[in-house]
Amino acid sequence: TVGISSVQRPQGSYLLDTLQSLFQASSEAELETMVVLVHLSDPDPEWLGQAVANISDLFEPHIEARELLVIHGLLDGSPLRNVNQSSPCEELDFRQKVDYALLMNFASNLSDYFLLMDDNVQCTLYFVSSIYWALSAWKEYPWVIVEFSNLRFSGKVFHSGDLSRLASFFLLFHEHTSAHLLLSRFHLLLAQNSPIHLSPSMFYHMGNYSELEATCFPVEKDKVFGEPDNPTAIVLTDMVSMLNIIPLYAYVLNEESYTTLDPIEGNHLTVILDRPQKILRIVVLTGTEENGMYHLQKGRVLLGYDIMDQPKHCVRYSLLGPLVGGNLDQRVFYDEDSMEKLSCIRLEVSASQEHWLVIRQIKVWTDPEDEES
Repeated sequence: TVGISSVQRPQGSYLLDTLQSLFQASSEAELETMVVLVHLSDPDPEWLGQAVANISDLFEPHIEARELLVIHGLLDGSPLRNVNQSSPCEELDFRQKVDYALLMNFASNLSDYFLLMDDNVQCTLYFVSSIYWALSAWKEYPWVIVEFSNLRFSGKVFHSGDLSRLASFFLLFHEHTSAHLLLSRFHLLLAQNSPIHLSPSMFYHMGNYSELEATCFPVEKDKVFGEPDNPTAIVLTDMVSMLNIIPLYAYVLNEESYTTLDPIEGNHLTVILDRPQKILRIVVLTGTEENGMYHLQKGRVLLGYDIMDQPKHCVRYSLLGPLVGGNLDQRVFYDEDSMEKLSCIRLEVSASQEHWLVIRQIKVWTDPEDEES
C-alpha cells in the first residue's frame, strides 16, 4: 500500500502531480501488486468536492481497477478533536499526527507493507520493483522502518502489522512532540537500534512549501557526498585468491577488482582500518560493471568494533545490511553523542555459489569532522 495524506495548501495542491508521477513511474505488472490510498484530510467541503472530482476525472481507470482508493476521515467524537494548540506550528503538527494516524489505521489490513508518501513528491522510475527487491533481501532480518529517501516522511516503508501501533503512538503523544520526532523514535520501540537508510533516494520533493510549513518544519538539506575517501586499511579474506589478485584490489579506489571462485557460506572479505573512523556511508559493488555477472547472490555487510591485535581482528560486529542484487549502498548512523567509531567492514557470503565472484569495489565516506585523537 502506498499511503498519501493530503490537505488544502495556500500555495496550491501537488496531489494530482504526485499521483501522476507515481502511476507513470510504475509498470503494469507493478500496478497489479499495489494499491494507492489517498486520505483527503481537510474538512472544507468545497475543497473535498473539487479534489474528488479532479482525481476521478484524471485517474478513473486506476479507480476502476482498484489501484486507487480515496478516503476522508475526521476525529468526530474524540476528545482529541477539542485539544487547543498554543501556536500555529503546534496546530499544524497536531493535525499532521492525526492525519497520519487515520491514514495508517485504515491501511493496516490492506497489504503486507505500507509506503508513506506526502502529497508533493516525485517518484523515480520503477520504484516499486526497487523496494520489492530490497525488502526481499531484508526478509531474513528484523526491521521496523526501511527508508528510501532523504525526505522527512516520504519514502519510509513499514510492516502493515505495525501501523496500528504507530497510529496509537501518534495519538498518544499528540502534544508537544513533533510527528517527525515520533517517527524517528518509533523503530527503537520495536528493537531496531539504528535507522536503515538505503541509497540512492527514490522520492524527491516537488513544488514549494507554504510559509507556515517552512517556518515550522525547516527543510533538511540532502546530505551531499563527494567522492569516497577510503581511509588506509589492510584487507583480509579466507576466500581463494586467484593468481596475483590480492584482496586489497577490492578496496583501492581504481579499476582493479578482487576475483575468487566458488565462495562458500561464511567466507568473508574484511577491511581493517588503520585507526577507528566515523564512517558515514558504505558502498559495496560486486559483479562486472558491464552486466553485473559474477555478483554475490546472497551476502551481507557487517560493521566491526573493538580492534584486537595478534591476529588483527574486530571483536564485535553488527549488521549494516544485506546486499540487494549484489550491491549495497547505505548510510551509517550513530547514537547521539556517541564516541564509538568503526574499525572493520566485513563483506560476508551468506550462501555458497558455484561460479566466479567479482568484488568490484568497496567505497567508504568518512566524517570530515572526525579528527584523529
